[in-house]
Amino acid sequence: MSILVDKKTRLLVQGITGREGFFHATQMMEYGTQIVAGVTPGKGGEWVLDGKIPVFDTVVGAAETTGANCSVIFVPARFAADAILEAADGGIPLIVCITEGVPVQDMMQARSHITQHGSRLIGPNCPGVLTPGASKVGIIPGNIAIPGSIGVVSRSGTLTYEVLYALQRKELGVSTCVGIGGDPINGTSFLDVLAMFEDDPHTDQVVLIGEIGGTDEERAAEFIADHMTKPVAAFVAGMTAPADKRMGHAGAIVEGGSGLAADKIAALKSAGVRVAEHPDLIPEVVA
Repeated sequence: MSILVDKKTRLLVQGITGREGFFHATQMMEYGTQIVAGVTPGKGGEWVLDGKIPVFDTVVGAAETTGANCSVIFVPARFAADAILEAADGGIPLIVCITEGVPVQDMMQARSHITQHGSRLIGPNCPGVLTPGASKVGIIPGNIAIPGSIGVVSRSGTLTYEVLYALQRKELGVSTCVGIGGDPINGTSFLDVLAMFEDDPHTDQVVLIGEIGGTDEERAAEFIADHMTKPVAAFVAGMTAPADKRMGHAGAIVEGGSGLAADKIAALKSAGVRVAEHPDLIPEVVA
């Protein structure tokens, strides 16, 4: 089965008439995701995707008309925080923001706002959520994973794809893959997703993909040691990263001796996590 998204997910796409939004909406619909609406201010009343999907001016109008319960955001960075706020105000319980480069101050305000409204945000700067065989919300390629019982949570988009494909090659299936994004301020943490997988009866074990910067992996290690009963495997990128350089995501930077990959790996191992030296070795560690 899954966490977060499944065949019952009714998705609206904010920014559906833009190039990225239209392209990925097409991919999601072809995968089988139940897209029910698009939102682009000023283009309400239009229809897209071969006339199958109505476009609304507002999230409130789209949600009230179609019963959407999830939104994915493909809008420019300067508008992304407002799109998140609009989705929360529109009563959308799950919001997935793909947009990269959202200002930190904007995200601080947006995160506070959505918490008060009871919505969950995945991202920003993330690849989204994939439940193989059921629903794809975001940009994770649907053909690199098969249904199964391994939960995957990751800060890195590209490494997510590599690990999913490595698991698929060994015929190891995935319950749900959640890309939480690597920005300093995001809506959902490793801890949140680990707790969901721990409670999910259809997930038997978990793969965590981390990277340098911040202390998220260390906090995840503490949670795993104290609360997880299911086995966890991990890979942490950045062992050879130079100090004081941002590597990939905005949050992937080592400063003042903190955020080192070696420290994260040590913390995970001390919590009983099996850590792979290379993403291609994750299937061996899992098996």
